[in-house]
Amino acid sequence: MPAITAPDWTVLPRTVAARPDAEDRTVSTITTAPQGYEGEGFPVRRAFAGVDARQLDPFIHMDQMGEVEYSPGEPKGTPWHPHRGFETVTYMIDGVMDHQDTHGGGGSISDGDTQWMTAGSGLLHIETPPEWLVSKGGLFHGFQLWVNLPREQKWLAPHYQDLRASEVGLGTSHDAGALIRVIAGEVDGIKGPGSTYTPMTMVHATVSPGAELTLPWRTDFNALVYVMNGDGYVSTSRRSIGTGQLAVLGHGETITIGADQVQESRHQALDVIVLGGLPIREPIAWAGPFVMNTKAEVMQAFEDFQKGRLGTIPTVPHADVQGEIVD
Repeated sequence: MPAITAPDWTVLPRTVAARPDAEDRTVSTITTAPQGYEGEGFPVRRAFAGVDARQLDPFIHMDQMGEVEYSPGEPKGTPWHPHRGFETVTYMIDGVMDHQDTHGGGGSISDGDTQWMTAGSGLLHIETPPEWLVSKGGLFHGFQLWVNLPREQKWLAPHYQDLRASEVGLGTSHDAGALIRVIAGEVDGIKGPGSTYTPMTMVHATVSPGAELTLPWRTDFNALVYVMNGDGYVSTSRRSIGTGQLAVLGHGETITIGADQVQESRHQALDVIVLGGLPIREPIAWAGPFVMNTKAEVMQAFEDFQKGRLGTIPTVPHADVQGEIVD
């Protein structure tokens, strides 16, 4: 797992140890992500499946892409497709992914880089492995998160951020037993490079076997902990959690995450994605690649897409768009 790291964790900024009287967040639910396929056929875990949307707000959707070892000719991506009304965040851990969109955004990410695309009023984009990776094959592993936008920001002009791994905020737990990578937001003074319209924090933490991490957390944010690999626990009540599981946490001032003493041989630590954001608390109408406030707005998005108002790709036909409108 070559995501950004540091050779000596002890020299990094440290989060403060939890106060004895701090309210640690308890576990509301733990769910296991079902596995499926996305785009042209790459395997994913649907991290938010089965979770009440009100507990996820302001987040909409998250896929863990891979981890998979592709043979030559097997790497796959997505065809051109539209988005409107939210932001996509693609965090690459292993492998390489290229991005291009009809608003001029584009770039290549690998090994701890992040592509942050604000779809806003709408665009078309495509995400594919480069040709050399398709020919060669190799390890592919990453995440894509969808972050909702408030009603008044759904019509912003599209915007693209190319976040390099070297820009990620690095820190460690009070005893240097866990590495904290802050991609967006702030944790105890450690800031991430992502600029967000919806107030939020996104962290990738690696917890050494037998170690425990306590993160100070904004009390007005929700809190989600997803395990990408490894075994451990969440909360001071030590609720067990493992690979592919999501913990939704209740109210509190801190998040506690611990790693079991014995880990699997392939991944020798516990790796988690920790998310929190300020709930938007607005109606959601979601159909396929469009996340709006009303069914009428979703139908308008489909019409705008079909008429080429979200952008057109020369010689490339529009992708089929499927989805169910959700009130």
